[in-house]
Amino acid sequence: MAALVGSWQFWAVLAACFAALTALFAKVGVQAIDPDLATFIRTLVVVAALAGILAATGKWRHQGAIPGSTWLFLVLSGLATGASWICYFRALQLGEVGRVAPIDKLSVVLVALFGALFLGERLSAANWAGVMLIGAGALLVAYRG
Repeated sequence: MAALVGSWQFWAVLAACFAALTALFAKVGVQAIDPDLATFIRTLVVVAALAGILAATGKWRHQGAIPGSTWLFLVLSGLATGASWICYFRALQLGEVGRVAPIDKLSVVLVALFGALFLGERLSAANWAGVMLIGAGALLVAYRG
């Protein structure tokens, strides 16, 4: 069990499960209020939950000096997360969750491209085929035919 909990695959599958629940809960929750307010409420919940986790695990302590580049990229990541959530909640309010969520998951395709272009990561031909299938699948799910 320790090996399973220590694997990236375990956490990635959990992330996918929670992301699916996020989409369903958000679709229902955003129907009666402004999507920006819904995003704000969601963000407060995330902040409170993470504060609780940090306090409960004893990780709420000074980690030493945080390099400027770390701050920069974490702030940029936070801004990108916020922009993604705002757009996602607006899309959920306007569209069907079963069609919005797959388009949102085109981020898988984009992150593969960006990882290769900007971080020098290399994917095999089979990996790129999978990326293309994810993209094609997302588009097919979103297509109203």
